Amino acid sequence: NKKKGKINSLIKNLFSIRKEKYDAVLNIQRFFNSGLVTALSGAKMRIGFDKNPLSLFFTHKIHHKIPHYISTSPDTQALHEVERNFQLAQIFISNKYSREQLRPQLYFSKDDQEVLNSLDIKDPYVVMAPASVWYTKQWHINKWKELIESIPKEIKIYLIGAPNDQSYLSPLMQSDHIISLCGQLSLRQSALLMKNAKRVFANDSAPLHRASSVNAKTTAIFCSTIPEFGYGPLSEDSKLIQVAPRLECMPCGLHGKKQCPLIHFDCSHKIDT
Repeated sequence: NKKKGKINSLIKNLFSIRKEKYDAVLNIQRFFNSGLVTALSGAKMRIGFDKNPLSLFFTHKIHHKIPHYISTSPDTQALHEVERNFQLAQIFISNKYSREQLRPQLYFSKDDQEVLNSLDIKDPYVVMAPASVWYTKQWHINKWKELIESIPKEIKIYLIGAPNDQSYLSPLMQSDHIISLCGQLSLRQSALLMKNAKRVFANDSAPLHRASSVNAKTTAIFCSTIPEFGYGPLSEDSKLIQVAPRLECMPCGLHGKKQCPLIHFDCSHKIDT
């Protein structure tokens, strides 16, 4: 719990891990706290990325880089995050796995299904996740409006997001066939909604990865960031949309920014609906 008693929570986690006497700990993160827990875990094998500040206490270190190309060939694809993380497990597993085989999967409870049933969702429908914590990861709200206007009115459009996204999405609420579920679904329930959608439209943000976890038909819209970082869609039916040709200023950062450093925000505005 980072917001309340962070140090006490960290110590409690550490003791619970040490109590289990694990043979191995795999640390996916590159931050001090996870490095501390890994280093003091008591595990015989402590595996993590070399960029962790406490990696000198790991028994096995894996080189971490973004983007990560495995060869110098011009047509080489950069590693996806699932492939990058799976390197930690290759110490135990000799088999090679494709990107599709490594796609994460979510599983749902009876309660999740009951919540969706209570919404009385009718086919056909699409899901849109227009908001992001980072402004420069968001396709412009007017572009989302254009996209919505291009979709036949017999298709329901469900908007998902956090409770505080509701005001941001209010310009999109122009018709009865557009329904906002912001703040009404858990993360898992929103993924279950995506699973049976005719299409999911999302920025380079968390909803995109939930769509991948249920193999939803996905259109991923990248603005200031690039898929070579390793966070593109993994669904079998997925399309990746980005301004073409790519702007010289792209990418302007790994995580996006609160505003366009050059003010124009063309990486968003110039994506044609």
